[in-house]
Amino acid sequence: MLTDGQGLAVATDRPENIAAINAFVTTALAYGTDYQPIIEAAEADPGCVMAGALAASLMMWMEAGQSPSLARPYLDRCRPALAVAEARETLWFQATEAWVAGDMATALAILEQITERWPRDLFAMKLAQYHYFNLGWSDKMLAVCQKILPANEENGYLYGCLAFGLEQTHDPRAAEAAGRRAVEINRADPWAHHAVAHVMETQGRIGEGVAWMEGLSDTWAECNSFMLGHNWWHTALFHLDFGDARRVRQIHDEFVWGLDKTYSQDQANAASLLWRMELRGIDVGARWTDLADHVQGRTREHVQPFLDLHYLYTLARAGRNAQADKMLASMTAHAATAPDLVRPAWVEVAVPAARGLAAHARGDYQGAYADLAAATPRLQEIGGSHAQRDLFVQTWLDTLLRTNRGGEAAALLESRAKARPNVPHGFDLLERAQAQT
Repeated sequence: MLTDGQGLAVATDRPENIAAINAFVTTALAYGTDYQPIIEAAEADPGCVMAGALAASLMMWMEAGQSPSLARPYLDRCRPALAVAEARETLWFQATEAWVAGDMATALAILEQITERWPRDLFAMKLAQYHYFNLGWSDKMLAVCQKILPANEENGYLYGCLAFGLEQTHDPRAAEAAGRRAVEINRADPWAHHAVAHVMETQGRIGEGVAWMEGLSDTWAECNSFMLGHNWWHTALFHLDFGDARRVRQIHDEFVWGLDKTYSQDQANAASLLWRMELRGIDVGARWTDLADHVQGRTREHVQPFLDLHYLYTLARAGRNAQADKMLASMTAHAATAPDLVRPAWVEVAVPAARGLAAHARGDYQGAYADLAAATPRLQEIGGSHAQRDLFVQTWLDTLLRTNRGGEAAALLESRAKARPNVPHGFDLLERAQAQT
């Protein structure tokens, strides 16, 4: 019996397993790249349940259609060792097994139990936050982090997670304070950088946002492709609000797209940025084509509705209409048989949104109207952050303006412009809407 870097017992006598577990937890919290040790430990010692469960979780965290089939062998190999595993390891096994099976209610209940009994298990908190985020349950994202804070007050990464939970529950002042506290403890905390960027973007503090993000960007070199690209994505949003199309294109081409073209989150980052650029009237050239080449294999995956909407819009914007139609049909079929916990989000939000967004991408704004009208008020249910989902709201507003329904858009555009008084584009849209009333 040994203990890991969090002081938690692991049923192993191999220091290599402990080193791998410690590396995994640190890497996950820092969005780094040092994941190979946990794979090697799980393969070298199938009797270590904790290593096996974490390796399986890593496979699932890749958010690919084949993730469950990649994760199951790690669970199967360590299953016989459950008889001698620590209680926490057994719960980790069960939580991961439920995740692989798509039973998110059970997975989350077990992760909550782990964080209750072993509040030093920071990755259990991080993973619970991740699942709650994908379900759109912001209050629970915050609560699971606050629950373990008293036992981890020295840990800077925890404050970055706290900051994001606070921002997603509309407490920007506390969120910024927590994010800055995280950076005081560890300047190279990319998740804390990201949380503060969310606050500044929401408030339209574009000059501060550029200074904050670009002033910390030297620390992102060791991040994985998602975190590196996503923090640059946030930086690009500030430049977009400045109207600096050249800089936005540069960020897209150098830092957002091309880091790992196979990864779902990199694809979503790129799609979202191209989409926003076009909504601002910026020519993106042939960039949709390259992105579509890499998402076209995901049309039947349906890992998350949030991701599916980005894949579908990409295919439609690239003119891959047959593929887009097949994906929409596959989404509709998947929604009907989705697990009970998420079926309403798929059936009542994701599928109508998909129809409307596909129509918008093809220039059929009248056809997009009814479906986007139905889906937009419930977008929180499909996951993603407020800033990420705001793209769909922007598309809805664009649809209203393009169909001369400015009267329906005026009140929302007025509130958005007032919330971000330093962003001229918001007032330009408001004037367009008012001219149509």
